[in-house]
Amino acid sequence: MNDTEQDKKHGEQHERHEKNVPLKGIKVLDLTSVVVGPVATQFLADYGAEVIKVEMPSGDLLRKLGGASVSGSMSAKFLHLNRNKRSVVLDLKLDAARKALRHLCAQVDIVVVNMRPHALERAGLSYDALQAVNPCLIYCSLLGFGRKGRYAHRPAYDSIIQGASGISSVVDKMYGEPGYVPMVMADHTVGLIAVQMILMALYQRERTGMGECIEVPMLENMAAYVMAEHMYLRTFDPPLGGNFDPRVSNPQARPIKTKDSYICLSANTDQQAFAFFEAIGRPELKDDPRFCSVAARFRNTREYFELRATALLQKTTVQWLEIFDRLNVPAMPYNTLEHLPDDPHIRDVGLFQKVQHPTEGPIWNIGLPNTLRNGTPADYSPPPPLGADTVAVLREYGLDESAIAAVTQPATA
Repeated sequence: MNDTEQDKKHGEQHERHEKNVPLKGIKVLDLTSVVVGPVATQFLADYGAEVIKVEMPSGDLLRKLGGASVSGSMSAKFLHLNRNKRSVVLDLKLDAARKALRHLCAQVDIVVVNMRPHALERAGLSYDALQAVNPCLIYCSLLGFGRKGRYAHRPAYDSIIQGASGISSVVDKMYGEPGYVPMVMADHTVGLIAVQMILMALYQRERTGMGECIEVPMLENMAAYVMAEHMYLRTFDPPLGGNFDPRVSNPQARPIKTKDSYICLSANTDQQAFAFFEAIGRPELKDDPRFCSVAARFRNTREYFELRATALLQKTTVQWLEIFDRLNVPAMPYNTLEHLPDDPHIRDVGLFQKVQHPTEGPIWNIGLPNTLRNGTPADYSPPPPLGADTVAVLREYGLDESAIAAVTQPATA
């Protein structure tokens, strides 16, 4: 094959991949900030949607809240939640800016918001107001609390939701005092749930032509998440016992100490547990009434976990991993945050990629964990400086120069 034919083939492959990007052509207006909303909109952007991030002149709070940066304009956490987006600055205190934003809303497929309902209504950005100018609009509102409940007016952050949804209670059960999981797990979880709802609404629109108003409340979603694990015997009426799954809330349900470090082990099926007994030199435990079945081990969780803890002190982590791998017992090394990027499997799959950011210099980007055989996700586009795309986007969406001047001059004054 000559060079011309090779170039033509590569061009055809690129065009085919571009056509197969799942969300290519879908336009999203991102009126969210901090974590929960940006998680959702970045996922859509990663798989091909055009996402326009609208910020006030002060910028998304996470530009400053998520740690120091080279330029001072975007934190490390901001960099991991806002790639593949464009940044438009609109001061929504100005009539001209609200008018420009509604002009954009009339032309996009999806609007994602995480402002409280009364603030949206004041700005003319409620679903009813926007649906009137865009009947096919998919409108996703991320809320701290569902509109029908008495907490609907309250502000919410991840820690508020962790405490209110029972997550802190599970920590209390395990360690003797309430605490938060040290990551914004509610924000990330609910952000991905919002993506599911948006994609379902897109599919529904393909079949019916109808838009949709989606509400995704954080408290209710996380309460459902927690209680699916820990409703436990209060599932029944009358209750057969109390809350808390004794296995997952046992204080010993954690990485297990070995002779030289820690290991993560989970032997749940009979086949796995019996192989574990072989590995530790205690094959007779297969016939022990405390451990001879899944139900027996569940009833005797404390004794089973104590057995694991004692046995694993006898060898090093590497020795145990070799034995468990040979016997097909589920086990992995314990990775610290410092060690995780150098895990050989993580390196194999290329999860972390070094890229050049135009204002922050070389950074480590977190790649996409999931793949599509018949489609290629959008190329990496660095998180934008505040307002970098304001004029270009407003022109593309048909605003005249006087309207653009009315919203850009106050923001740069």
